[in-house]
Amino acid sequence: MDLSTTGYVLLVLAALVIGFAKTAIGGAGTLAVAVFAAVLPAKESTGAILPLLIVGDLFAVAAYRRHADWGLLLRLLPSVLVGVLLGVWFVDVVDDTVMRRSIGAVLVLLVATHVLRRWRLRRAGTDAVPASPARRRALAAAFGLLAGFCTMVANAGGTPMSIYLFTMGLGVMSFLGTGAWFFFILNVIKVPFSAGLGLVDADSLRLDLLLVPAVVAGALLGRWLVGRLNRQLFENVVLGASGLSGLNLLR
Repeated sequence: MDLSTTGYVLLVLAALVIGFAKTAIGGAGTLAVAVFAAVLPAKESTGAILPLLIVGDLFAVAAYRRHADWGLLLRLLPSVLVGVLLGVWFVDVVDDTVMRRSIGAVLVLLVATHVLRRWRLRRAGTDAVPASPARRRALAAAFGLLAGFCTMVANAGGTPMSIYLFTMGLGVMSFLGTGAWFFFILNVIKVPFSAGLGLVDADSLRLDLLLVPAVVAGALLGRWLVGRLNRQLFENVVLGASGLSGLNLLR
């Protein structure tokens, strides 16, 4: 890939954010997606970022592997797989311009959804929405489908998954452990599909080898800072940057 120095520096910073997001604040990952889509051709960006996400997933699983809610994960998987297959079809049929704008639209929609959810929970004075068994199944189907589609199209399944886990009322460690295993499994499942679409190839893997050290550094930094951050301030900055990045991709 023919990258300028500025482009390469931006990708290094984005790779650092990927590692940080995996072990600290998952919402930061949307910013990395937007940077990759801005520096690289939109379709190729989704393949280039996938191996880096898996590297970050390994650190997250190593750190939080004992805290997963496997019952919740198993409820999600059927609809997630349907969402991934829909995403594979979409990526295959659209051109690069549509793909870039789709990534931008997904990012803007996810940021808006997350902000709306926070506003509703503040008004309700709670951290999670109580759910009956029937509603839990419906939420698992809806959010699983959305997360599968978003992660295949734009590697942006983190926000719908985060909203779902918060809605289920998980504690911090269960949230981190369940999310770590979910995205590790999902990203591994995506590899053959991405390779079949030509999104993961020798060029993208060579670029990934250069960026892996930044992912590792970000993951270690996130693990060290996870209990020390002002999460609200950081989340607001990430949401703002992700929203602006998504709007930029819509042009």
